[in-house]
Amino acid sequence: MKNILFSCFFILLSTGFTNAQELRSPNGNLVMTFHLDKTGTPVYNLNFKQKTVIQESKMGFIIKSDILLNKGFKMTDTKTKSENSTWKPVLGEQKEIQNQYNELKVALVQEKSQRKVDICFRLFNDGLGFRYEFPVQENLRHFIIQEETTEFNLTGDHKLFWIPGDYDTNEYSYTTSKISEMQGLVYNATHVPLAAQATIKNLATQTPLMIKTTDNLYINIHEAALKNYPAMCLNVNDKTFSLSSHLVPDAVGNKGYIQTGSVTPWRTIVVSDDARNILASKMILNLNEPCTFEDVSWIKPVKYIGVWWEYFTGGGSTWAYSDNQDVVIGKTDFSQLKPNTTHGANTKHVKEYIDFASSNGFDAVLVEGWNEGWEDNTAFKKEHIYSFTKAYPDFNVKELSDYAAKKNVKIIMHHETTSSTAEYERQLKEALNFMDDNKYNAVKTGYVGPIIPRGEHHDGQQMVNHYTYVATEAAKHKIMVDSHEAVRPTGLHRTYPNWFAQESARGTEFESMEGIHPDHTTILPFTRLMGGPMDYTPGIFQGDLSVYGSKKNTLSTTLVKQLALYVTMYSPLQMAADLPENYIKFNDAFQFIKDVALDWDETYILEAEPGDYITIARKTKGKEEWFVGGITDENQRTATIDFSFLPAGKSFTATIYEDGKTADYKTNPQSYNIRKMKVNSKTKIKQKLASSGGVAISVK
Repeated sequence: MKNILFSCFFILLSTGFTNAQELRSPNGNLVMTFHLDKTGTPVYNLNFKQKTVIQESKMGFIIKSDILLNKGFKMTDTKTKSENSTWKPVLGEQKEIQNQYNELKVALVQEKSQRKVDICFRLFNDGLGFRYEFPVQENLRHFIIQEETTEFNLTGDHKLFWIPGDYDTNEYSYTTSKISEMQGLVYNATHVPLAAQATIKNLATQTPLMIKTTDNLYINIHEAALKNYPAMCLNVNDKTFSLSSHLVPDAVGNKGYIQTGSVTPWRTIVVSDDARNILASKMILNLNEPCTFEDVSWIKPVKYIGVWWEYFTGGGSTWAYSDNQDVVIGKTDFSQLKPNTTHGANTKHVKEYIDFASSNGFDAVLVEGWNEGWEDNTAFKKEHIYSFTKAYPDFNVKELSDYAAKKNVKIIMHHETTSSTAEYERQLKEALNFMDDNKYNAVKTGYVGPIIPRGEHHDGQQMVNHYTYVATEAAKHKIMVDSHEAVRPTGLHRTYPNWFAQESARGTEFESMEGIHPDHTTILPFTRLMGGPMDYTPGIFQGDLSVYGSKKNTLSTTLVKQLALYVTMYSPLQMAADLPENYIKFNDAFQFIKDVALDWDETYILEAEPGDYITIARKTKGKEEWFVGGITDENQRTATIDFSFLPAGKSFTATIYEDGKTADYKTNPQSYNIRKMKVNSKTKIKQKLASSGGVAISVK
């Protein structure tokens, strides 16, 4: 059967080019053509339903020093195969994923140097993945990448949903513009207060990059399986509408240290003429290696609350135990310091959170600020900032661990490194053993500020290796990892399912700082979430921070939109981020957060347009229940919710949480209504969404 498939998807063309090859997707909608041009440069292009997606684009590398590994090649061999299989993710948006593609691997050798490079292309029904492979060879063993010269040449002045190219942060607001408009917008886009910034000097953007073409194609460019390699940004030529790879450098300017016998990450291009198919794509996951853990039974979804948002409200709660900033880890006796009386992570207060979690069915409580060192958490200038095994005097580790266990609640460990990652690695073994001893099975790691080792970047090769090192070490202890301020994900939660969530984008905490735009959460699923789950920390009901005293910020959404985010922003780790008293005040709306599932049998993208709106339905894993979330940007709209995903011939009760008639994110965000109705597979409803509003539906 595979031999028959081979004849359908692989064709040797008789043209003027050297060994031009054509590869077709299993359904025939996508066609990739590869050839060597007259200079021996590898070139590919991509078409979808006879529309050009990527024009002829060059491939290759420059290796140190100025050695061209992108021309002078001849083709020595080609290999093809097809795959059509299914696999089951440990946690995910659907219980089973189809992995269907046609593959072409091209072996190249430079005629003069005899250096060898293979390029592997995989064409799925939803897009193209390709990577470079460096076979073991006599003329090349170790080399340093000066730059990767992969191009993605677009066909016109398309609309982009972009954040600036940066080596250290993904926490920018998204800008929506044509390519030709970027240069005039990039100054304002980059000149914003962030904890660490290293913006690219030329015009550049980060991936995942979402594109809508002038002829209504949707294109997403990213990468998959980022390991032992720097993350890829994209240079932008706003005159020719061309994109090219820009790898994150290390402290001395090198891009990557490679030994032959290894491979690069996959470069990914997801394509459709329907925006819903972009969100439904599982190509990036399919390009990652399967999990090799023998036992995954300990990896579970987690719904949690935490001693966290109170630090951002301006109400006075602090991470630090005292006001003495001249602390030295290992020398300062914290029991002799005068407490500041505002320390949030104290035993009595954490017990209150454990009680609330237990009485409302939550799995866990995150506690930030429990450990020594927060008084002087200076980034970059100080290396030994925290202890990851010593608690403040008012945080009784054993008492709280025992108390939580009696309440059937876990405590989530917090390891903020303030980007002193060298020190974190020195303490990691002891820190994980400490978690074992005290019954912690999940950790939130943080990387605020510039990196130590100094000169390294959050998204460079060394830090990419650090994140996977932490995930693999944690797995040895059956510990799950939620990383914040780390490199954006690339589907590695398939390979390391205990690395079950990341932040790596502008999350809810920015509602208390510079703010979030109403369209932000209608863009994130098309960009940041293409690579993996996001710990966005939604669920803020009291959006007017002036009620706490010092801050004047107001939330960028209605209360109901906050509910809908639990469905539209996929993650098996979801936080009810607000203060418990606000959930008590709006207890009927809080019910949706308590009910909503985290792990799914099926996902149905009902409506979607990047930057405008998203409506998604999901079926709870192993249960006859469904949840629907719909959100919009600053514009009011009417969502169409088609319940045809329900089993035919059965009737269900839908509980609809909707914006009130006068709801508006600016003037009346807490206006909502809850109603019930009978629904079946033939039901369709028109649902009004307020400005930056939403709808959340529970179907049982």
